Amino acid sequence: MSGILLTKTSTFIIGPVATLLGYLMSGIFTVLNKIGIPNIGLSIIIFTLVIYLCMMPLTIKQQKFSKLQAKMSPELQAITKKYEGKKDNDSIMAMNEEQKEVYKKYGVSPTGSCVQLLIQFPILLALYRVVYNIPAYVPAVKDVFIGLVDKLSSLAGSSEFLQTFSNASYFSKQFSNEGFVAGSEMMKNTFIDVLNKASTAEWMSLKDQFPSVSSLVQSTYDTLNEYNNFLGLNIANSPWYTMKEGVSTGQYLLVIGAVLVPILAALSQFLSVKLMPQANTNQSSGNETANTMMASMKMMNYTMPIMSAVLCFTLPAGMGIYWVAGSVIRCIQQIAINKHIDKIDFDELIKKNQEKASKKVKKEVDSSVVIRNAGIRTKALANYDNGMTQKEKDELIEEAKRKNLSAKPGSITAKANMVREYNEKNSSK
Repeated sequence: MSGILLTKTSTFIIGPVATLLGYLMSGIFTVLNKIGIPNIGLSIIIFTLVIYLCMMPLTIKQQKFSKLQAKMSPELQAITKKYEGKKDNDSIMAMNEEQKEVYKKYGVSPTGSCVQLLIQFPILLALYRVVYNIPAYVPAVKDVFIGLVDKLSSLAGSSEFLQTFSNASYFSKQFSNEGFVAGSEMMKNTFIDVLNKASTAEWMSLKDQFPSVSSLVQSTYDTLNEYNNFLGLNIANSPWYTMKEGVSTGQYLLVIGAVLVPILAALSQFLSVKLMPQANTNQSSGNETANTMMASMKMMNYTMPIMSAVLCFTLPAGMGIYWVAGSVIRCIQQIAINKHIDKIDFDELIKKNQEKASKKVKKEVDSSVVIRNAGIRTKALANYDNGMTQKEKDELIEEAKRKNLSAKPGSITAKANMVREYNEKNSSK
């Protein structure tokens, strides 16, 4: 992890994507700040909305494939049943060829929506990274810490004290890094990482431990509290911490708000899953691996919302807001997508896909004919003096020239004609 970049992820693909998304988050927060609403919770909701809207075309394509897959599933199952129990190589190859023909017929790839998922997956992971570590990607938020960490980095014992914070263990490698020396950028940025995830109680303990900067600690905390305040909750605190604080101070509305975050995260995620097209797990696909995956997905549909609720209790409430916002947006998006897909005439779509597949096959056949003809011409030209009349030679060369005029650069026809031209030159010597 880079000291200059705080904890910006450097993971392959995810790192660059997170950096780009960070620019978007920073822009959203800057705009809200200019209009007098510098709120991280609201920024997270808008940010999540923009990302999911941008990914909507991929989601539609993915679900179109799911519908087509449901329609061609009986044919695939029939082929699997036909070769059931046959383990010899010829049978397996024949089964694979027949299945490929079904995919061609419906105009879809066997990999289906894998491409869409591969594109979406790093975006969602990068989205999580940006939300989880706002100061690393939003300079305006990082700047709030600067004055305080400049002072703290020059105070004896500040590093040791911050390492007692509950989240400091996540940054142990930074504390032990050789570049972590008094006043260094590594030290300052590590302090920001720790303070960004510190609870209210830990901020107050910082005031007591270092009285000389207590006023600066308070002013920094107040500014961050304004940024992190969302509907009365400090989203930097975990719901569990907020619940305990609410009970100890008698603020029971705070307790209700804290409990609602994980509950809403679980319910909204469960609802978004239920709205998505569900595979028929009661019907065997004839493929043991596919059946196992379908059963696993069904189990995950129920366990993931529960896991979200459990995690939301211990993570900063900002992550819970992100999960709730994402799930609610997906629900609304899914309703719109379902209405759009319901209007699609899939029989007509299959017909168009079949036409495309037929054209592709015809093109492949035409290409093979061109290659075969090129071979014939090559042999004929190679035997230029073996019994061919001059008229036959001229007609063969003129035909090849005509073919060359309509050939696209780089096409099989063009390459075949290159062979023809080469042989023509050699045969004319």
